[in-house]
Amino acid sequence: MKKTNLTEPINTGSINIKRDGYFPRAYVIDLALDSVPDHPWQDIFERQWRTSRHLWDRKLFIIGDTLRLVTSPEDIEEKLSWIREIVTATNKKVEDFNKQQEWTERASPQIQRLAIEHEEVVGNIREALRKVFQG
Repeated sequence: MKKTNLTEPINTGSINIKRDGYFPRAYVIDLALDSVPDHPWQDIFERQWRTSRHLWDRKLFIIGDTLRLVTSPEDIEEKLSWIREIVTATNKKVEDFNKQQEWTERASPQIQRLAIEHEEVVGNIREALRKVFQG
């Protein structure tokens, strides 16, 4: 998985800012990303912002290499800082995942065998849960 970042420094004069067609007090602000994020990055990003405590007046969408914010203009600096935090947190999770993958690939056969056994046990537990709770 690769990281994706906001393109900085931001040329404030070239950023697309317009009124949202659905919500009368909302604006659409398009922020450039340094690349088109891959699907795993997008999944992690989506989970990061949706679990945030700051959802009540903002939405985020990834459109190609653009991050689209739809929000009211109140507290816009805080909202832009929030976006930066979400991107940073997403990239941290990507980095952690990549480190884990590297470790797994270099792990000894014994450790790999333990990981396989773990997956089998987890599979057995899931099967038992399915039988008991789904009939």
